[in-house]
Amino acid sequence: MDTQFFKKSFPTLVIMGLFSVIMIYAIYTLLTPEKKLPIYNPADVNPKLVDESLLHIRRNHKVLDFKLINQNGDTITQEDYKNKIYVADFFFTRCMTICPVMTNNMGKLQEVFKDDDDIKFLSHSVTPVMDSVPILKEYAIKKGVIDSKWNITTGTKKHIYELARKSYFAVLDEGDGGLQDFIHTENFVLVDKKRQIRGYYDGTDLDDIQRLIADIKILKNEYLD
Repeated sequence: MDTQFFKKSFPTLVIMGLFSVIMIYAIYTLLTPEKKLPIYNPADVNPKLVDESLLHIRRNHKVLDFKLINQNGDTITQEDYKNKIYVADFFFTRCMTICPVMTNNMGKLQEVFKDDDDIKFLSHSVTPVMDSVPILKEYAIKKGVIDSKWNITTGTKKHIYELARKSYFAVLDEGDGGLQDFIHTENFVLVDKKRQIRGYYDGTDLDDIQRLIADIKILKNEYLD
């Protein structure tokens, strides 16, 4: 074997090898489209979840303006979520079935993203008259809520129920937000920085929570372009 030839050719072989790796990676990147989450409009969602007046809308749906009161008695509006990715849900503090599981799972999400200023959480009480600010505060402390990350809110029942039905499409039940109306849903709703819905998840299912974590990271990448 001509060792002298090998010594002279080695740098060239290394360069060729590196070039091949770079080319393969470039081709793979071009041929593998970056995953993006869908944007949900009323026409894309289960019709049973959507108010009849909105079923025809196929584009540009955004979460409506809202005005709520959080666990500290502060007024919370869409401005508090401006340029934020957030997860919304609907619960009540006296619930003994799905809500404790949902709240614990929201707490897990909070832990994962506690140092990420882009991510926030928003919980709406479906029994706002009973869930007063002091009750929400006690509940928030018990559940380890970080005030700057997660607002647990009350407000007018009609407003909250309209948000659930006409903004987030989170519930199957029909109603008018009146005294006899009641909603109960396990849905977590992922909302982007443009107030568009980007995903639905079962807040009681750990596999779906993992999927939500992954989807939040995918969504964050959209804003790096």
